[in-house]
Amino acid sequence: MKNVIVYVEHRRGETRKVTFEMATEARTLADALGGQAHAVIVGPGATTLAEQVKTYPLNGVYVNDDPDLDTYLLDPAVDYVEAAARAIGPSLILIPNTLSGRDLAGRLAARLGAGIGADVTEFKIENGTVACVSPKMGGALITTCAIKPAEYGIATVRPNAFAAAAGGAGATMQTLEKPSGKPYAAVIEEDVEEGSGELALEEAPVVVAGGRGLGGPEPFDTLLKPLAHALGGAVGASRAAADAGWVPYSLQIGQTGKTVTPNLYIAVGISGAIQHKVGMRSSGAIVAINKDAAAAIAEFSDLLVVGDAFKIVPELTRLVEAAKA
Repeated sequence: MKNVIVYVEHRRGETRKVTFEMATEARTLADALGGQAHAVIVGPGATTLAEQVKTYPLNGVYVNDDPDLDTYLLDPAVDYVEAAARAIGPSLILIPNTLSGRDLAGRLAARLGAGIGADVTEFKIENGTVACVSPKMGGALITTCAIKPAEYGIATVRPNAFAAAAGGAGATMQTLEKPSGKPYAAVIEEDVEEGSGELALEEAPVVVAGGRGLGGPEPFDTLLKPLAHALGGAVGASRAAADAGWVPYSLQIGQTGKTVTPNLYIAVGISGAIQHKVGMRSSGAIVAINKDAAAAIAEFSDLLVVGDAFKIVPELTRLVEAAKA
């Protein structure tokens, strides 16, 4: 493996932060391996999205606006990435660790005879060997697994595990030829998107998270949600709150939950266990509201507000809303 290829997962030209995180990390990895960094974007809207991706430090961007990507399930994407990989040469292929990303990665690994690292949060390169650091068994173990030396390797990357930094200007854009003569059996008959309408936690610029100190499920709706909405953000939670059944596990932040990197992280009633810190330590500014001045979260917060959250948060929400008005 010498080069690095980023697979850009998108929906009609709209992608997520993980795309730009992988594009940034690809440059670091390619430099360490002595190769080049490329991206593959296929499907409706690919060319438009490529203009955004080109602002990151890549050497080349391979595109095709093929509508088959929205017609057939996964196989066309696998074909395109395989074709790009064989054209570029021995490469480490980075794919988002999402439901469809994991499926694509498995199929591509079979096609290329590649080793695979899943849910990767860090890479280590020694003497040309790529090792993937990943949490396993619900975060109880952190493993480091080297991808067996071969022409190709694949890693599914956890969103928000790496920082995104634009700074590219020299990437060339190339049209990726459509693989020919292959029928696809799995047709997408209907595309149904289910969701609450809330801003995705991993994408939110502001996260307001609650913990055991809130005492129950009601404050997540009556206390935290108004503040999150006022700030244009989303609500999250500690594992203690999720384990207590106060919120769904989809809101859990930490080593066994989601990793977030908002510009502002407000922790309300969260003690600050190391497992929680792992999921939010890369946030821009960290503000903690806690009645305990000696809480562990004070050690890694930029600002600790000691007091009653049930008085502080409503007043903060009122001030934010007044300032917006």
